[in-house]
Amino acid sequence: MGILTVAAREIQAYRTRVGVIVGIAAAVVVLALVIPVVRERFARFPLTTLGFLAVVIMVGLFWTIPSDFTRRLRKNPLSVLGFSIIFFYVALAVLAPVLAPPAPNSRDPYLIPHQGFGTVPQPPRPGSIFGSTQGQYDLFYGIVWGTRTAFRVSLLVILISVVIGLILGGLAGYYGGRLDEVVMRVTDIFLAFPGLVLAVVVVAVLGRSLDNVMIAIALVNWPIYARLLRGDILSVRSRDFVEAARAAGAGNFRIIFRHVLPNSIYPFLVLTSLDMGLIVITAAALSFLGLGAEVGFADWGMLVNLSRDWIIGSVGNPFAYWYVLVFPGLAISLFVLGWNLLGDAFRDILDPRLRGST
Repeated sequence: MGILTVAAREIQAYRTRVGVIVGIAAAVVVLALVIPVVRERFARFPLTTLGFLAVVIMVGLFWTIPSDFTRRLRKNPLSVLGFSIIFFYVALAVLAPVLAPPAPNSRDPYLIPHQGFGTVPQPPRPGSIFGSTQGQYDLFYGIVWGTRTAFRVSLLVILISVVIGLILGGLAGYYGGRLDEVVMRVTDIFLAFPGLVLAVVVVAVLGRSLDNVMIAIALVNWPIYARLLRGDILSVRSRDFVEAARAAGAGNFRIIFRHVLPNSIYPFLVLTSLDMGLIVITAAALSFLGLGAEVGFADWGMLVNLSRDWIIGSVGNPFAYWYVLVFPGLAISLFVLGWNLLGDAFRDILDPRLRGST
């Protein structure tokens, strides 16, 4: 009887959460139909609207899955906060053409529009709610479209780092011997240099561009992933279930992908979530140093770069140009905070030693 009661409660809670998701999607549709400005922008970018609704539905379905993982995620207030922050940034990135529509004749939507070429930043005002930087680049437009740049940089760097780390770290940890020795010595060489300094050198050699920034950060990051996975595989490969699979005649490929990696990958996943924010900070630092995106490109680090001459304000008014640094800095800080909270939640959920605390 008790089991049936618990099951009925779970089903009712699931229906309630699904109802909330449907309500949110319906509210977005009603909002688009009622408010003329929103209706006009949604009609101008129908694919963006459909993409946003798809994101809302997918996130809602994930959040309502009756699994132990989502239950622990919902139970932790900090994980809910981190998840909400990341969802906000995902929505911001998806809705960028609606929130900050590019000019009809714009050749690249990532180029920030500017009114004039004045060197003095202008405060928030109608038509430019966050104000403008030197060169009169619109801050609101740069922050909204910079969200897409942040996701692009972090996801591509993570993908490159994970692929290289997975291959080299997995092979080194499983096979050991000379291969392990060579791979680990190469990682030692990379890790011997401060990450930011090495990234600066790589970008300086390759040339200034956002693509080269991603390559530089990936070259700095992959040894961390390789070393982490190699250590976990060393502890897993000698366990009884691996020996049993080997005795049953399983090949190395099957053992690695069926038994070793699934039991070694959890710290890997936690590191990727924590690294998302760190990558954005590193890319912003390189742009701040003038090694990243070109002037006028929608990138948070570039916006901070444009504000560096105005950080101390003017004589007698140190906060005269507060907006040129506060808004880009807040965008970076909240993005990093969201991923850090989510990474901590993943660690607490996926690490069996910490499950009792969630």
